[in-house]
Amino acid sequence: MAITLPHRRLFAAIALAGFGLGAQAANLTIGYQTGIDPSKVPQADGVYEKAIGEKIDWRRFNSGPEVVTAIASGDVQIGNLGSSPLAAAASRKLPIVAFIVSAQINAAEALVVRNGSGINNPQDLVGKTIATPFVSTSHYSLLGALKHWGLEGKVKVVNLQPAEIAAAWKRGDIDGAFVWSPALGEIRKTGKTLTDAAQVGQWGAPTFEVWVARKDYADKHPEVIAQFAKVTLDSFADYAAHKDSWTADSVPVQKIAKLTGANAADVPQLLAGAAFPDAKAQQTPALLQGGTAKAIEQTAEFLKEQGKVESVLPDYSPYVSARFVQ
Repeated sequence: MAITLPHRRLFAAIALAGFGLGAQAANLTIGYQTGIDPSKVPQADGVYEKAIGEKIDWRRFNSGPEVVTAIASGDVQIGNLGSSPLAAAASRKLPIVAFIVSAQINAAEALVVRNGSGINNPQDLVGKTIATPFVSTSHYSLLGALKHWGLEGKVKVVNLQPAEIAAAWKRGDIDGAFVWSPALGEIRKTGKTLTDAAQVGQWGAPTFEVWVARKDYADKHPEVIAQFAKVTLDSFADYAAHKDSWTADSVPVQKIAKLTGANAADVPQLLAGAAFPDAKAQQTPALLQGGTAKAIEQTAEFLKEQGKVESVLPDYSPYVSARFVQ
């Protein structure tokens, strides 16, 4: 499979970054996405600014590859992205380090098919048009599902961002989509779930999200990364302790909905669709002490098989660090 224009733009940006020589912003700039997770609450409340002690420019991105491009250019110092764009960036030797596994994606990303599309089982996908943001975790999960079902090359997979997916769905331009919130919540209203990231993970293609930092910034400001990690992990602990009270009309859920554009009624289910590892879990062999690096390698191998990256590195451990959460 040829590398498409979005991929070339992403890799060109990585090359232009000079592997760590990109310009640094005057203030800390953090790239976030619209995925539903507990850390959106301290983000909304300004807790990160208070903990770090400086102004933060929060920039919203539609997908992981967009975050990678911004990090590569030096415009963003800390960013949130999924395991697939992380593997692609690390394989290109972008100078980044993952310091928190921010979510283990389960039902938070899913393949939904439109009512009336005639799709009742996987084999009905043949010849249909399925949308997903390319080089995202959803794209990786979709490719993993199609491989599992023996449908590689038999389904038209198109590259659309989440907002574009919601619009194309309403027009009837697509038969289905593998995507995350808030688009996922919207298309579920008039569609049915064929599979999700949890099931695809059981088939051998697990996905997760991470917070990453530019290596040069992390080396220069380790205390900033550590404080960022602490606020994030505190939010995970708060959710774990009070998740039953995080209902649609609760204050935390309302804040998450406002920040992400999701429907508050969908947020509790979307939160339940992912796992948010606590500080202790982060520092285990399953995650930052080895497992995450191995998972990145496996993801990179799959992306190479799919023609999305040119080569796989012998070791991805330099792109993961547990020191900031200790």
